[in-house]
Amino acid sequence: MMNEIAMDRQAVYADYERARQIFHGLLGSATKTDLARPTRGTKWTNEQLLWHMLFGYMVARVLLVLVGAFGRLPRRAGKVFARVLNAATVPFDWVNYVGPCGAVMVFGPGRTGATFDGVIDSLHRRLAAESDADLARGMHFPVRWDPFFQDFMSLADLYRYPTQHFDFHRRQLTVDGELS
Repeated sequence: MMNEIAMDRQAVYADYERARQIFHGLLGSATKTDLARPTRGTKWTNEQLLWHMLFGYMVARVLLVLVGAFGRLPRRAGKVFARVLNAATVPFDWVNYVGPCGAVMVFGPGRTGATFDGVIDSLHRRLAAESDADLARGMHFPVRWDPFFQDFMSLADLYRYPTQHFDFHRRQLTVDGELS
């Protein structure tokens, strides 16, 4: 099991670095017109969707703390918490939509790229410090919030989540160039 977890860590690191390269490629090649263009299947512009893709990694950092806490409690506590969060799906969806709309007014592409780097670097450091026992801990998740949330996710699952989210939304971008 030790080698399996070590291999998983390396795969997660590689996925984070792939996402970082793609993200910077998209930001670096996109014109203002590209960034303002609507996306496929969302109400966001490309710039807003790129921010939302970054936000998936930011949310993962917060969720790691929750899994750390709920992973030490009886599973029932996490199940109740997940039900409460599922009940709050409508306000979550509103904040999830409006957040990127406001963020792009404050963060330009350069600052968005720097933030992405900082978040990825912090996830690298945190994953490197996790024990095998930590990675096996988990909690119940609000499955109505995101199609990549499973009813129960381990910390190892959660480290993989933001790149799944990233890859899904990357297909919705309409940025010109070979990276879109």
